[in-house]
Amino acid sequence: MTIPNAQCFGARLRRTEPGLCPAFTPFFPAELHPAMKPGRLEQLVAFLGQLGLNPTAPGGPGVGSESLAPVEEALSHSSAGLAINHEQLEFLGDAVLRLAASVYLEEHHNSLSVGRRSALRAQLVSDRWLADLGEHCSIESVLHLGAMALGDQAGQATVRAECTEALIGAIYSAWGGSQGGLDPVLRWLTPHWQRSAAELEADPDRHNWKSGLQEWSQGQGLGLPNYRCEERSQGHADPQRFWCEVTISGQPAQQGWGQSRRSAEQDAARSALEACRSSEACRSSEACRS
Repeated sequence: MTIPNAQCFGARLRRTEPGLCPAFTPFFPAELHPAMKPGRLEQLVAFLGQLGLNPTAPGGPGVGSESLAPVEEALSHSSAGLAINHEQLEFLGDAVLRLAASVYLEEHHNSLSVGRRSALRAQLVSDRWLADLGEHCSIESVLHLGAMALGDQAGQATVRAECTEALIGAIYSAWGGSQGGLDPVLRWLTPHWQRSAAELEADPDRHNWKSGLQEWSQGQGLGLPNYRCEERSQGHADPQRFWCEVTISGQPAQQGWGQSRRSAEQDAARSALEACRSSEACRSSEACRS
């Protein structure tokens, strides 16, 4: 994604006090954001309420068309062909998401090493996590989408991830940007991160089974896993479009399926890792009994 310049992004720099660095203050030109109908405003306010955010609370942006313009922009996917779309706020949201995740990890997981925090953050800001968050928040119910996006079943997760990331940028902007915009982002995302972090703590290889399998096989001196994939269906939305088999020296082959080659490989790696650990546990149990 190209970096937007200040003019097209609708941002300006102002100085807070002499000698201090410029502070970022977003603004959204009124000519690009016509007044929203009352029904749409009510829909946006209700949606934000589901996220745990009240725009009329102290520090909130209010409920006018101009106040909620960033939110409306974030929810306008580029496929809809509107004068504004989510792309610029997606760019901002990417940076805000990483900053917010770093703050969350510092506050809730500061006992982890820098390496483990970095690995956990990568999971908590991934496109997969954003797509899951968007689904959990029913973001599709408030999106402006074009016919192509509506008909692309295979691309739904990508659309959810893009607009969820844009929404993060919009909330940051609407609530004051550098002057307090991070607080509502953390208020929204923290419960979701806590749940995801607990799942990852219970299963450290969750969603990254290939790396886990590789570490296991190398630790056993068995070399690298070998993957063989085949396309078994032409349906882009078919969850079994790709078949994959993974083999490790001295271990039974394991299979997996997925909508993409990558997801099929992950599924096969998950099966293989579970089988290897189960076999390892059985051997340890037999050794104890003997």
